[in-house]
Formats: sequence, C-alpha cells, structure tokens
Amino acid sequence: MRTALVLGTGLIGTSAALALSARGVRVHLSDRDAGRVRTAASLGAGTESEPGEPVDLAIVAVPPAHIPATVADVQRRELARGVIDVGSVKGRPRRELTELGGELASYLGSHPMSGREQSGPLAATANLFEGRPWVLTPTPATDTEVLNLALELIALCGAVPVVMDADAHDRAVALVSHTPQLLSSLVAARLEEADETAVRLCGQGIRDVTRIAGSDPAMWVDILSANPGPVADVLAGVANDLEGAVRALRSLDSADEDKRSAGAAGIQELLRRGNAGRTRVPGKHGQAPAVYETVMVLISDSPGELARIFADAGSAGVNIEDVRIEHATGQQAGYVQLMVEPGAVRVLEGALRERGWALRQQ
Repeated sequence: MRTALVLGTGLIGTSAALALSARGVRVHLSDRDAGRVRTAASLGAGTESEPGEPVDLAIVAVPPAHIPATVADVQRRELARGVIDVGSVKGRPRRELTELGGELASYLGSHPMSGREQSGPLAATANLFEGRPWVLTPTPATDTEVLNLALELIALCGAVPVVMDADAHDRAVALVSHTPQLLSSLVAARLEEADETAVRLCGQGIRDVTRIAGSDPAMWVDILSANPGPVADVLAGVANDLEGAVRALRSLDSADEDKRSAGAAGIQELLRRGNAGRTRVPGKHGQAPAVYETVMVLISDSPGELARIFADAGSAGVNIEDVRIEHATGQQAGYVQLMVEPGAVRVLEGALRERGWALRQQ
C-alpha cells in the first residue's frame, strides 16, 4: 500500500492515519470539520491535500449512520481502488449501501476492537490498534485485492485480523462492547445526585465500573442507533437477572428464615455465574485467562514513583503482568496493585521491602 485516504479524522481515523504515515504510506485526510483535519495533519497523520489520483485504499471513519452514503460517494467518485469502513456496526450499513446503489466488490466492512473514552484527533495514537482484534466481514462478492489491502492495513497498524459474519459481529459487540457502555453509564448515573459524603467513599470498584461512562454521548447515540435490536436483546437478559437479584435481596431482608435462605442462594448463584463468565474473558495477549496474585504497595503522588517500582521489580527479575492504582481519598498517596505470577509474590515482596517500600497485607 502506497497511498490511502482517511475520511473522518476522529480517534479511530486519525489513529489509523498516524500508524500508516509512520510506516511510509502517503495519507490524505478528509473531514467535514476542517479544523479536525488541520489538527490531525499537525500531529503527523497525513496531508490536507486531496489525492490527485485514486488511492490504494479509502478508510471511512465516520459515524455508522453516515457510512453507507460516504462509501457510496467514494465509489461513485472513484477515489480509491478499495474502500473499507471502521464503524462498530456492520450489518445495517452494508444493507443500506446496497440500497443506495453501492457495490460490494470494492467494499469491505471492518471494525478495529480498540478505542478510548476520549474522542477526536487529539486523543489519537499510532499504537492504538497494536495487539487488538480487527474484525473483517467479507462477503462472497468481496474482491480479493480489497481483502488483501485490508489485511495489509491491519498488519501496518499492528492489529490481529478476525473474520466474522456481519450480523454475528453485531450480536457479539452488543454483548461485549455496547451493553457494557450502557451498564457503566447506568451505574454512574446513580452518582449524579448522590450525597457528597457517599461520593467521597468511591473506591477502585466504582472507578472500574464507571470508567467508560465518560465516553461521548453523541457518539454512542450514533453507535446504538445502528445496532438497537441486539443491544436490547442483551439488556433484556440483564434486566431479568436484575429482577431476580432484587427479589433475592428483598428475601434476604425478610424475617422468614426460609426466604432469607432462598435469597442467599439466589445471590450466590448470580455471583457464581459472574465468576464463570469472567473466566472466559481472554487474558494477556488473548491467551487463556491467568490467575495472578496481587502485591499492594503504598506510593506517594509524586513524579517517578511508578517508574521506581517497575525498576525495582525488574531488578528482582519479576515481570509485572498488570497494574492498577487505588488513590487515597483526600491524601496525596495511594496503593499500586501489582499483579504477578503466584510464584513471584515472595520474591517481589522481599525485594520491595529491601528497597524501602511499604506493603499492605491482603
């Protein structure tokens, strides 16, 4: 691939452009918002100039509702040899494209499974897709050249190609992406008018659950509008579980011992199912989930503290598999949770104590 056209310079489009530009591809940038194009170009994502001839690949990175018309326009104007979109919904845009008279030979729907809570070109990074799945949804009509261009794009971005049926993809992302966004927002909405004393008690659990609730509402309305049925199906199942949990909790509050026992059994079963589902979430590098031990270290909120911990762990020959930070309320300190292989716990704890770190026992 020598040339590309990125239409839509938000987070995904600009990140793809940055990755391609860094690998020598000449990238042309286009967006209805000229300011976003200038910003993306200033970051090194590409050029604001229009291509003088058809590019190898056009990457449509616009909201799902605008994908069919944008793809059809690229095809009509013969701007590229092949065109893909990177929207988070695949079935409906493809059907609408055919209704608009677009053809499927030079078009391929795709979806990089990567993102951030922030949006826009300033949130973009060239390594956004590295190691992440990138779904491709070809049809029997898809031209081999277009599929190869898409695979080259994915390789240049450092992602991992996954081929799926379009509607199966939409059902999958309803479960693993779209519904979690809504559930995170539902929990965070409980905090909007909560008592300030309650809010000050927020710990790592509520931070984990509500992290993605900071996403752009307008962007998510666009996404959910393109995939409402599958998301509603998943939410209906969640609603049934919630109703069961409410009944079980009411029973736990009963004076009747049998009802309390039944309520406890109901909550325990829900938590068991949650444990079982959690074990199916892929672990590091997409491998089977691993069980890690946690070493908690007290740190001050000052520059270089995390770097010192990682350096000390490295000196002890211990690999940090994952890390989380739990900030202390009202203090310039907190705990860093270092996840390591079970056999490395004693080595790491000993090394950190020797270097003066204060550890918290689990």
